[in-house]
Amino acid sequence: MTLPPLLASLPIPGTNGLYVADSPEWLAALVLVPVMLWLRQRRRTQVLVVPFAAAWHRPSVATFSRWPSLLATLGTVLLIVALARPQRIDDRHEVRAEGYDLILAVDISTSMLSEDYQRKGERINRLQAIKPVLQAFVERRPNDRIGVVVFSGRAYTLAPLTLDHDWLGRQLERLKVGVIEDGTAIGDGLGVALSRLQQAGRDDSAGRRLGAFVILLTDGANNRGALNPLQAADIATSRRIPVYTIGAGKEGWVPVPVGRRADGSVAYQAQFSQLDEGLLRTIATQTGGAFFRADDVGTIEEAFRSIDRAQKIEYEAKSRLLTTELFPFAALPGLACLLVAALPLAASARGRREPAPAAQRIHLTDTHA
Repeated sequence: MTLPPLLASLPIPGTNGLYVADSPEWLAALVLVPVMLWLRQRRRTQVLVVPFAAAWHRPSVATFSRWPSLLATLGTVLLIVALARPQRIDDRHEVRAEGYDLILAVDISTSMLSEDYQRKGERINRLQAIKPVLQAFVERRPNDRIGVVVFSGRAYTLAPLTLDHDWLGRQLERLKVGVIEDGTAIGDGLGVALSRLQQAGRDDSAGRRLGAFVILLTDGANNRGALNPLQAADIATSRRIPVYTIGAGKEGWVPVPVGRRADGSVAYQAQFSQLDEGLLRTIATQTGGAFFRADDVGTIEEAFRSIDRAQKIEYEAKSRLLTTELFPFAALPGLACLLVAALPLAASARGRREPAPAAQRIHLTDTHA
């Protein structure tokens, strides 16, 4: 049954919210309440005439009145309202904000497992080392829309541009190596990142993207993919999208975990690592960005300062809708009313179950004798 919109949502004067029923079909049951009351009053009561009933009379345990009936009716109405799930929804405000559009392109090839970093005296791999860099972009830039592209032998979109940074942070925490076929397709990673920045209304009259950046994090040299990194850089240059490149890891022989020994310890193998720093510098210089090393102090701050010098774009910020459930305020009083209404009936039933006094039973026996 579909109720009119007036029954499903009701603005309350003097408040900033809208009161609605999430399951308004339950409100149709309120029509049955007056019908039940009407039938109750028209119901005929059967009378049983019992001889010598006066001799059995004893004072009533509870005094009956109209209050139990009224409380039962009120409790039923309140429970029906609770089943309709009343809610309070705050007013929705459209907010305009200024910020940037950032795509994080992250290398998750197997070489990112190389453990050539240390944190608090313990050896960590490259992916663990760059995660704080990624989290800094998410946590310290609340007004920017941020997306994530991951690449190895291929490139995929992990998250489109979003202002939901809490959700984005959880996705970054789940990043791991081995979910994509191995390799280092830097060109494909950069190409997919640029495609995620193609949005209507964000270009100027010359077709150049406003307020958009790519942050490319990798630890190796391009050896896979369909798109050459310099070709991808040409696309970024034509659209005036700066690419900030961050190189992770050290060059030379580095320890890489390859399995576990019989005693449970990690087995390592030395592998040669080669970061194509020249390529990363070329991409950054050509597109108007900058190159950083992941282990350099101040990498994040320098990247933030470079980005903040650009012109921001205006967009409609994400509006939040706060819903407050109100059904407990109807369900609890309704149950209380029904409980109080049932007390006199329970007391009366207990009184009828009690046996007559012994003296009265003897007197009845003598009378029949």
